[in-house]
Amino acid sequence: MGIISWIILGLLAGAIAKFLLPGRDPGGFIGTTIIGVAGAFIGGWISARWLDHPVAKNFYDGATWASAIGGALVLLIVYRVLFGNSRS
Repeated sequence: MGIISWIILGLLAGAIAKFLLPGRDPGGFIGTTIIGVAGAFIGGWISARWLDHPVAKNFYDGATWASAIGGALVLLIVYRVLFGNSRS
């Protein structure tokens, strides 16, 4: 998978993470999208590094999607904990 595939996957993973964790985010749509892309990269890296499952094989692999969505969820939770009260 190339960098464009990871960005697309990250956009979709961010949308799915936002669907799974509804509520107001401090960054809005743009912030959630950036978190999704970063989460896809981090989730893929963690999966390849420590879980011994390289995710660069196929865009439609379930483990690739799970790691991207998991990474986006973790980043979204951390983002809400750190910056959640800054928006009124």
